[in-house]
Amino acid sequence: MSQTHDRQFVIALARGLDILRCFRASDPMLGNQEIAARTGLPKPTVSRLTHTLTRLGYLVHVERYAKYRLGTAVMSLGYTALAGMDIREVARPLMQELADYSDVAVALGSHDHTSMIYVEICRGKGALTVRLGTGSRIPVAATAMGRAYLAAVGESERDVILDEVRRRYPGEWPALKAGVEQAVRDMAERGFTTSLSEWQTDVHAVGAVVRQPGTGPIMGLNCGGAAFLLPPERLEQDLGPRLAKLACDIEMALGRRHP
Repeated sequence: MSQTHDRQFVIALARGLDILRCFRASDPMLGNQEIAARTGLPKPTVSRLTHTLTRLGYLVHVERYAKYRLGTAVMSLGYTALAGMDIREVARPLMQELADYSDVAVALGSHDHTSMIYVEICRGKGALTVRLGTGSRIPVAATAMGRAYLAAVGESERDVILDEVRRRYPGEWPALKAGVEQAVRDMAERGFTTSLSEWQTDVHAVGAVVRQPGTGPIMGLNCGGAAFLLPPERLEQDLGPRLAKLACDIEMALGRRHP
């Protein structure tokens, strides 16, 4: 059922959450005009929603710049969500082992609309790792982690996500669609996906997924870094299989904790 025909769906709430999703580590402050452009909402609607979110503590108005930043209420929700993720505690030492071996970064992420959000990241000792941290967003259809997630979910759910990607990135859609289709084949054949300079020209990565026991959500994994450190042969012959094994090891550890 579409959102517009769902009588239980609260559009005003959804719009408010869409506004909160606009903020990034690279864009910590946004004005109403910028938010309107990112969400596609009319500016008067955005103004009312940002005012309400400010009154509730989810946004803070920075008068000097006539812009908003996320408030402590958002951070409280985020910290509470992270604290409730047993998977981070289980996965962290296993991820660090691969990060130390590969000398790049290994990350765990969850899905949100057209993005994957990092919930844990471990780094190798090398200085040339991707400078992202917990809470960072990466595109779901252009990255190894995101493509692994798309390949792992059901076809109907994947179609819903890709429809949003197509509407948001029409110019990039043909290449993104082809990359996801290849990822579906790769996950079926070898248990991991690749992204070679498709998100950022100087970044290569492999991706896999962790299926949590019971009703836990599917989570994405990646191992990535500077392209010159990670040629395709190393990714496909070494780090890809290791990342797939890491995913299995995390699943087994979670199963022992939650039989």
